[in-house]
Amino acid sequence: MKKIILLVSLFFSIIAIGQQQSVVYSVSPATFEETTAITISINGASVNEGVWGVNGNALYIWTWSFDINDANSIDCPTNGIWNASNEANRFTYNSATDTYTKTFTPNVFYNRNGIGKIGFLVKAKDGTGDKKSQDNFVEVGAYQVTLNTPAENGSTIIASGGSLNIAATNTGGNASYVLKANGTTINTNTATSSYAFNHTNITGNQNYELKVTQGTTVITKKFSAIVNPNVVSESMPAGLLDGINYNVVDVSKATLVLDAPFKDFIYVAGSFNNWQPTSSFAMKKDPASGKFWLELTGLVSGTNYTYQYWVVDATPIAGTPSLVKTADPYSTLVLSPNDDPFIPASSYPNLPAYPAGQEREVTVLQTGKTPYVWSSATTNFVKPEKENLVVYELLVRDFDANRTYQDLINKIDYFKNLKINAIELMPVMEYEGNESWGYNTSFHMALDKFYGTSDKLKEFIDLCHQNGIAVILDVALNHAFGRNPMLRMWMNDPDGDGWGSPSTENPYFNTTAMHSYSVGEDFNHQQPRTQNYVQRVIKQWIEEYKIDGFRWDLTKGFTQNCPSDVAGGQDPCTNVKQQDRVEVLQKYASYSWSLDPTHYTIFEHLGNDDEEQLWANYKINETPSKGIMMWGIMTSQYNELSMGYSGNISRMNSSSRGFTSNRLMGYAESHDEERLMYKNLQFGNSTNAAHNVKTLNVALSRMSAIGAVSLLVPGPKMIWHFGELGWENSIFACNNGTVNTSSDATSGDCKLDTKQQPQWVNNWLGDANRSKIYNDWAKMITMKTVEPVFSGTATMSNTSSLYPNIRITNSALASSQLKDVLILANFNVTTQNVATGFPYTGQWYNLMDNTTITVTNVNDPITIPAGEYRIYGNKTAFLAIADYEKSSTIVLYPNPASDYFTLNETTSKVQIFSITGQLVKSFDANKTAGSQFSVSDLNQGLYIVKAFDENNEMKVLKLLKN
Repeated sequence: MKKIILLVSLFFSIIAIGQQQSVVYSVSPATFEETTAITISINGASVNEGVWGVNGNALYIWTWSFDINDANSIDCPTNGIWNASNEANRFTYNSATDTYTKTFTPNVFYNRNGIGKIGFLVKAKDGTGDKKSQDNFVEVGAYQVTLNTPAENGSTIIASGGSLNIAATNTGGNASYVLKANGTTINTNTATSSYAFNHTNITGNQNYELKVTQGTTVITKKFSAIVNPNVVSESMPAGLLDGINYNVVDVSKATLVLDAPFKDFIYVAGSFNNWQPTSSFAMKKDPASGKFWLELTGLVSGTNYTYQYWVVDATPIAGTPSLVKTADPYSTLVLSPNDDPFIPASSYPNLPAYPAGQEREVTVLQTGKTPYVWSSATTNFVKPEKENLVVYELLVRDFDANRTYQDLINKIDYFKNLKINAIELMPVMEYEGNESWGYNTSFHMALDKFYGTSDKLKEFIDLCHQNGIAVILDVALNHAFGRNPMLRMWMNDPDGDGWGSPSTENPYFNTTAMHSYSVGEDFNHQQPRTQNYVQRVIKQWIEEYKIDGFRWDLTKGFTQNCPSDVAGGQDPCTNVKQQDRVEVLQKYASYSWSLDPTHYTIFEHLGNDDEEQLWANYKINETPSKGIMMWGIMTSQYNELSMGYSGNISRMNSSSRGFTSNRLMGYAESHDEERLMYKNLQFGNSTNAAHNVKTLNVALSRMSAIGAVSLLVPGPKMIWHFGELGWENSIFACNNGTVNTSSDATSGDCKLDTKQQPQWVNNWLGDANRSKIYNDWAKMITMKTVEPVFSGTATMSNTSSLYPNIRITNSALASSQLKDVLILANFNVTTQNVATGFPYTGQWYNLMDNTTITVTNVNDPITIPAGEYRIYGNKTAFLAIADYEKSSTIVLYPNPASDYFTLNETTSKVQIFSITGQLVKSFDANKTAGSQFSVSDLNQGLYIVKAFDENNEMKVLKLLKN
């Protein structure tokens, strides 16, 4: 079946059971040309809609076409995506005859000419869970050639010296037959309607072409023979890893390693042998490990070579293929015939060409590649402390209309001025299709090309580090999708289309998901090969891309304890603590820390506290302190407040979940939930006409308060892109601008559709109502990341209320410092006298504007207008409020420092303050970039550095003195 799955949401609970049905169909007329209107009819009695959960007779055709030679398969442009078929491909139901029909003209419907065959299947709107029919094929054109043996486009496995019988027939009388093997004519018959030939004594791999000519029409059938080379057993050189091993001494050499248990022999086919591998390209087998390996020689430095493995199981188990052609599982760059033609040259300049005449993904190999030169800011980068992280989650596809890393580079000032200190990218590993959330990953070590080149991503990471911003990657290692080589090498494929589910021999994947959140195919993380693969993925992104952390997607799926027949049900089992996934995920975290002791490890588990505690508290007392950060979804609670209804936000606090330290990455919005502003406008409290939350500017005015009661809670926090501008587009916004929230089988939803980006076009930063959120949040983020009080302890009301009350104290600080903060908010729609509870009487400062109040009774209420908030501190924030708004590109390194630090720009003045606000050292003379600032006389500890550039603009930085 030709199914190219473009997108997947990890919060669709998909039951992966065998739901394929065999349908009865007819095509009218039976014989037709590509310009003839045809009708495909499906017998309704042969389809059980209930099995697929279909309502309203909503069945769809998923279809593809081949060229005149029955090759070059291309999907119908109106298919849609596998879990959301396009309405243009919906069948018409005829109740009187109980039939489903679809009428179209092939060359128009498929938007191509020269069609020789079409393929189709019937499916539900969302085809996941095998809600589809068998594949069906129909020839196009009055003149037809049938290859009776061997199978068309197939490969026959033979012993060296063996033979191959070839037989074909044609319609319309006699035709001329010419048979070529590896480009050389080996047999002809100038006038026959029935062709037969036996090719004998075959000692090398053969690519055959049978060209059949009748009049002016020529049809070519292709097939091949693969010869068993009798594998050579030879020890593999020491130190080789799975995948490509470049020879650091000789750039003309590279060694390939493939771990392929149960396989008999493997060829390497590539541009270096014109895709016709001889016996010299048969991989050897290491007797100790059982791995296949081959050293390539004669390579030219800097040349892009492409290759695949031809993996052969001469005696496959029933339903599995004997030959699989696949890219390298450990590819770092792959080319796709389905995706690459649609990648703009402006996004990926000089994209290597996909090799003509091949199929499926191929791996790119290049010796002598010039490595990216990282700046000293990256090599000396000191990550922001976990407790003070403010992470900006974004999807490159939807951040800017150009959808590239260059767009992110161009917007670096936007991130800097918001004061976030980490950016989390949704998955950028090679996924299926181009426009995707990225969770349908197929090659976890390869960068997807749709957003740009490897060097361009590295440039973005480097630039972030130069500006004190860490970069975190979202990784989907619970599962993989159909193009994944480790799936395809061991798959059930009874219809021979190259797609299928894992076979019982698969050493990486479960045959069925062992948890209730199944998407794609489920990795078995108890398998040593899977664990090795995951560790290689970790190593690749940390070492090659200098990635600062991973957000692990769907960690509930890392268990083997919850099969579909588990007692009590798969869902309850998945949602409670499972010790096997606790241990394997701790193992993966430990491996990350072995490569980078300060690496961020974040789990999207969204589970019970008892299990999450085992990760959050894991190695928490080591130096540096570890502990896995846990995603903390609080969308519903914060949305209740933003809409004007009571909400309990107490679980935004790490201590509420039993975490030893602040390891809860709480958030009010992420990529996976409905947007706060959208629900404000749809469902907000409208009982007060003067403060109607369904009104745009009123709804926007409440978002600053959301920031106050979320971002400032101690511990790491996250925001979803453009929440800081009050983006009101629904998560279910469709490509055409409409909103479709339905998830039933008749219509589906638009959750995964590409979103419009009005913020840049409409200059949202120039909109006072939107920019106020941005500026207010930037002030809050500055305080959170700089002021030590926000690393303290929070006390939050645990009752449902419209009036959050958050008290934060850091008992380690002196009374002369900002050590106590009280955050109050009024999420009602009318002005309210809000209860306070100051820790003590005296003068208190509004940290957002430096106004003061005198507290004589700690319990006196404070009047707060609807939708507003107050942040009070016992002292002013150490930074003047205007200072945070000043932006420059000054970066301090090394940090921590022992004897001196340097700055990357010329400065007019540099001041060093103690954490209590005392000026301890000053450098008043102009200093050029790279000058050294001595700190050898300072005591160990944390300091604040104010650096003024040549324009007398200031940036405040932290310095840790060793």
